[in-house]
Amino acid sequence: MQTVTRPLASLWTSVRTQLRESRDAHAARAALERELASYSSPSDLDDLHAILDRYSDRETAQIRRILTAQRTPLN
Repeated sequence: MQTVTRPLASLWTSVRTQLRESRDAHAARAALERELASYSSPSDLDDLHAILDRYSDRETAQIRRILTAQRTPLN
């Protein structure tokens, strides 16, 4: 019985860890989306894009995706 219990306990620990990490990532992304939404004027957005241009596309991809999504009107 212990042979079955250990792998099962390990599986549940892994699942709980993945769920917690997923929730944490979602919360962080939601916070970033809220923060980026405060950059609404053209001047603010120009300044933000100038800052982003100093970094690689890889480093700023998530921020750029969020900004694009926020600019895109919902149909």
